[in-house]
Amino acid sequence: MTTFDDRERAFENMFANDQELQFRIQARRNRLLGEWAAAKMGLTPEETDAYAKAVVQADFEEAGDEDVIRKLVGDMTSAGIDIDEPGVRAALDEQAVIARRMFIEAQ
Repeated sequence: MTTFDDRERAFENMFANDQELQFRIQARRNRLLGEWAAAKMGLTPEETDAYAKAVVQADFEEAGDEDVIRKLVGDMTSAGIDIDEPGVRAALDEQAVIARRMFIEAQ
């Protein structure tokens, strides 16, 4: 019976590690997306850092990416940047690829 218990523990650990990695990749993606948006809005380096952190925090409001997209579209529109939801989604996808690549290269 210990073989099955060991195997179960190994799968649980693997699942936990995968979930943690996905969380880190998503947080990195959101930070990169915040930096991208800040550059479009012409923010200073200090404002860029604060804005990127705010984008990461915005992702905790609800499940999925809608909260982040809504924040970016609203903020960028308020700043006079002509962007729509599909444009932000495209940037989100691009930053996800970059974030994933960063984690792969770090290992």
